[in-house]
Amino acid sequence: MSFAARLEAELEQFKQDGVYKRLNCLEGPQAARSKMQGRGEVVILSSNNYLGLCNEPEVVAAGKRALDDYGAGTGSVRFICGTFTIHRELEQALARFVGCESSLTYVSCWNANEGLVPTLLGEQDIVISDQLNHASIIDSIRLAKAITKCQTAVYRHSDMADLEDKLRAAKDARLKLVFTDGVFSMEGDIAKLPDIVALARQYEAVVAVDDSHATGVLGRTGRGTAEHYSMVGQVDIITSTLGKALGGAAGGFTAGPAAFADYLTQRSRPQLFSNALPPTVAASALAAVRHVQQHPERVARLQEHARYFRERLVALGFKPLPGETPIVPVILGATAKAIKMSELLLDEGVFVTGFGYPVVPQGHARIRCQLSAGHTRDDLEFALSAFKRVGTKLGLI
Repeated sequence: MSFAARLEAELEQFKQDGVYKRLNCLEGPQAARSKMQGRGEVVILSSNNYLGLCNEPEVVAAGKRALDDYGAGTGSVRFICGTFTIHRELEQALARFVGCESSLTYVSCWNANEGLVPTLLGEQDIVISDQLNHASIIDSIRLAKAITKCQTAVYRHSDMADLEDKLRAAKDARLKLVFTDGVFSMEGDIAKLPDIVALARQYEAVVAVDDSHATGVLGRTGRGTAEHYSMVGQVDIITSTLGKALGGAAGGFTAGPAAFADYLTQRSRPQLFSNALPPTVAASALAAVRHVQQHPERVARLQEHARYFRERLVALGFKPLPGETPIVPVILGATAKAIKMSELLLDEGVFVTGFGYPVVPQGHARIRCQLSAGHTRDDLEFALSAFKRVGTKLGLI
């Protein structure tokens, strides 16, 4: 069988297994409602555009100005060809926003995570990871294990007794790094940060939190999981994204102590061997950070939408996972059922994605709803009416 034929056969198997991903093409900006090719206007319930900033005029205008001021790209790696002032401004603003002393940007949070564990850990060190951490954390740990021969351990999801057992067993490690998501993207639940930090202090460990689904989302002013628990400034390392609540273009960052960004600049391979963020993206992200700081009401509106939508789904007879975040998963069990429901909802004008194995465990397929501050109450009611019709048709309510 030729290479091309093998690929075609595997793709066909993906379709038969119900895991084939079809791309829906939008013909306008990412927003609460957008025009989808072949569908017309749809309500978007599947985006990480939590604060509705993807098409915020201030954010878009900042990117346009940066295109004139700095050009299309950096042309090379920052330490080789120079770094732009807009990147330093953004990094200083991000560090202040998340309560750290320094930060360094990457082309994605995947790269930020990938550049963290292999850079910090060697054979004498251990990274201890939550069972449900994002794939980028898992792959970062796999990479570190292969390259630096560091030790690894996984604790059961949010199980503090199991985490303590892992920390106790690693008492002789030089560096003990506990790595967790702040908000778990498929469940919508929040890490038990106070307990994690307390255990880390007890066992002289360092805590790293991937706050990608919490930055701009949790806390009174959107500063993330730490603010949610009134712990700003108490987390050793924070990684996060610019590609969700903060304008949604691209990019990520790692934040930590004063010397941390400099250390990563010296040693982190994704930083050393990759171009920096396009200046347009850096400028848009900086404008988004400033907008969030000036408009905390967006964060409050997002949190209210999440509460309302979850409560109304329950009232309709659905059983979304409990939580406080704008990620509202409805567990359906079978992958085919989740995919079918997402297709029927799209027919009703609501774009929401169904997830099955291997993205989530077997038997835990779901529809994952994601709320935005950009939604209006009319948008939410439109979506809820569609859920009621589809749920009735499928015998779910």
